[in-house]
Amino acid sequence: MNFNDLTSFNKMITPTIIKFIFWVGVGFSIISGLIQIVAGISSPWGGGVQVILGLITLVVGPLLARVYCELMIVIFKMHETLRSIDGKIINKTED
Repeated sequence: MNFNDLTSFNKMITPTIIKFIFWVGVGFSIISGLIQIVAGISSPWGGGVQVILGLITLVVGPLLARVYCELMIVIFKMHETLRSIDGKIINKTED
């Protein structure tokens, strides 16, 4: 990748950023789930529901982060494929 690719938007950098966002989402989900579990356990009123919600957050949070990021990556893969198809069509018409 060179500077010209970045300035002409021939190379997308967002898919790399999306991978970073995924890991941030996973980390946030795990920390949130653990905080909910600890808060539920230390609750004087018996936070059983909060513990269960914390466990659900631990499992579902990273899964939702993955699905969201995969959907964003699919959009960029479609863009790359369309550019490839466009390049092939342009090359055929020039022949």
